[in-house]
Amino acid sequence: MRHRQMLAPIAAVLAAATLVVTACGPGPAEKADGEVRLQMVESLTNPTRTTLLKKLIADFEAKNSGIKVQLISPPTNQADQKIQQMLQSGQGVDVLEVRDTTVGPFSTNKWIYDMAPDLKGWDGLEALTPNALKVTQQGGKSYMVPYGFYGLSLFYRKDLVQQAGYSGPPKSWAEMVEQATKINDPSKNRYGYSFRGGLGAGGNAVAIISGYVIDEINRDNAFKLTSGKTIFSSPKAVDALNLYLDLFKNASPKSSVSWGYPEMVQGFTSGTTGFLLQDPEVIATVRESKTIKEDQWDTAPLPVGPTGKAAQPLANAGWGVAEGSKNKEAAVKLVKFLTSGDAAMTFSKENSLVPILKSAADDPFFKDGPWASYVAMNSSPDTYIVVTQPRGVAWSTEWGNKSDADVQKLITGKAQPAEILKSWDEYWTKKWAGN
Repeated sequence: MRHRQMLAPIAAVLAAATLVVTACGPGPAEKADGEVRLQMVESLTNPTRTTLLKKLIADFEAKNSGIKVQLISPPTNQADQKIQQMLQSGQGVDVLEVRDTTVGPFSTNKWIYDMAPDLKGWDGLEALTPNALKVTQQGGKSYMVPYGFYGLSLFYRKDLVQQAGYSGPPKSWAEMVEQATKINDPSKNRYGYSFRGGLGAGGNAVAIISGYVIDEINRDNAFKLTSGKTIFSSPKAVDALNLYLDLFKNASPKSSVSWGYPEMVQGFTSGTTGFLLQDPEVIATVRESKTIKEDQWDTAPLPVGPTGKAAQPLANAGWGVAEGSKNKEAAVKLVKFLTSGDAAMTFSKENSLVPILKSAADDPFFKDGPWASYVAMNSSPDTYIVVTQPRGVAWSTEWGNKSDADVQKLITGKAQPAEILKSWDEYWTKKWAGN
């Protein structure tokens, strides 16, 4: 996955307060003629997405006379700061984008509204997938309704898999190493796997470890086992990392020792590699490839561990309502509109998101082709178990740098799997102990 922004520190927010008030200051909540005005703020801003949101808002306004919505679209690198300042002030925002990294702090500080009473009896709940419903009703509270998910699946070359003598893509990590090794042929500039050895390498290593310890994992803190120890302390983690090292040694380009997101995707889209583990946003990128044709590739569900299950650390985001909103009824109505029916489906399709609606399983767009694997995983929560990784901790950047550097040591032969895992276990144990 690409690195996603974490919540900005309070100090940074306050430093930006003057800018925020000027750029996003509150407008009148209601005009003299009784028209309700809502202010909506997005955080993952980009021009194409903003244009789409404005079209959906215009549709909402057409169907809800008397409600007007002003969309505020701060630059992504400033958005969380601006949203947080507006929430602290208690004014200037009615509907806002809430992410898995911000819902905790926002709700703890009582900045966002619990929509659970408003959603009771809403037929939109019945339309949500099990994963989407779980996010919507966490702990009996509804601080957000997700608009989609970001999750990993396996991109693979159908032709290379068949040429290697297999009837279909690998289902497990062990099978993937087997198939990737069979496909690997450096003399033809053909390699099995787009290995991530550079920026973000630690995240992919954790993915395979999580699949190996899934039966013991703490789903609410996926770096912990149910025993309270770290996932890195498990003997199964050693097995996982040994297998991952084999994937690099026997089925990946030597240059992938330094590959990050762009390089690993390029490795697949250029026709060099047979497998790639990535987000759905890559679907559009692969389709633009001039080297591999549409009928040569597809996606498959995330590889499972030895017990036939996978840990699915779905990143999610959605829409919520500010506690300070003076028009909560209209604000909730907008949230319901954006997360149901055609609006929700359109937003998922045009933003390359794993959809939130069960009906997506019957939609040709998602039912057939590369999207089918994401829908299949989202519809099988007992096999592809959704877990929450501790991405919002204060030391997340430090951990990212450390885990990336340690994977480098692993694949360059400077450290063994057991050494790396011992270091990771000690790191997280000390951090959780406040040291």
